[in-house]
Amino acid sequence: MSLLPRALTSPIKTASTRWFAKRAPRSDNATLNLRNVYIFFSREGMLFAVLLLITFIAGINYGNNLVLGLCFYLISVWLISFHVTFAHISGLQIRLLDVTTAEVGAPVWVTLQLRSESRQPRRQLAFEFEQKRAATKASQPAEPLLIARVDGEQIIRLPIYTDTRGQLELPRLVIKTTYPLGIMRAWSYVYFARHAWVYPKPQAFDWQAKYLALSQDDVQAGGQYVQGQDDFDRLDTYIAGESLARVSWGHVARGQGMFTKHFADPVGAEQTLDYADMPAANHEQKLAQLAYGALTLGQLGVPFEMQLPNEISIDVNQQTGTGAGNAFAQACLLRLAKAP
Repeated sequence: MSLLPRALTSPIKTASTRWFAKRAPRSDNATLNLRNVYIFFSREGMLFAVLLLITFIAGINYGNNLVLGLCFYLISVWLISFHVTFAHISGLQIRLLDVTTAEVGAPVWVTLQLRSESRQPRRQLAFEFEQKRAATKASQPAEPLLIARVDGEQIIRLPIYTDTRGQLELPRLVIKTTYPLGIMRAWSYVYFARHAWVYPKPQAFDWQAKYLALSQDDVQAGGQYVQGQDDFDRLDTYIAGESLARVSWGHVARGQGMFTKHFADPVGAEQTLDYADMPAANHEQKLAQLAYGALTLGQLGVPFEMQLPNEISIDVNQQTGTGAGNAFAQACLLRLAKAP
């Protein structure tokens, strides 16, 4: 018996979802209007509708003009609420500004710009992404973001929870309000064209010692050289108290002043993160270990390259080859997210 309601409601829900999607094509810019704004009684409004029905039946049945007058007054309140609630959300402009990448299990953050050209501020607007329960089961879903006042332009950030690696199609954005009386509920759906990428959750492994022979304390900003004795680095003006053994006496003999010679030793040759060398047997675990290696080497500033099997075609803006630093590590994480 419990399966019957689900069997009946599932086709209806699927058909309604397709109908809503047809009325709001995917775009990173949307304006709420007559075509994509919907309005109906709220939960409290349903009780209000029952009150209208009771007063109307009672007034007709007993011929009581006072009760009928109350009924017509409540109907006028409902009509005004219907108009004001719809106008309150209609005309709002939404623009997608940025979508972050994230590891599996962490939220992807979406930055939106709200713009209102109305002379009156828009109040009590709720924003949330409609997600499946599977994505929010592991982590508690956030409550809808309630904006008390939108006047002019405003920037908001909303989370989308993740549970699988790869390309993430942004779920539809739900915007709703019951302002001002709570009798009517107006809402709209926005479908964005842009996608997000989710990379594997980094997984530490014992074999990492081959790559992480350097310690964080030994690596300076560049990550490739530390102060030493081997390679000449630069000349600095001599400071009283420095060792005379480091003074460039050739400059002193030529009358150019006293300078101190500084040397640097190279630390850590270029590393290669190879998919085939990962100790895990599972494909996703290997990618997770590559993610850990890329993040760690990126933080240390050690130059490295990452090799993936059967890698898909690379975007022209995607950074490949050899690099160093957090920016290159993020580019490698994006490659892992796009890996087949």
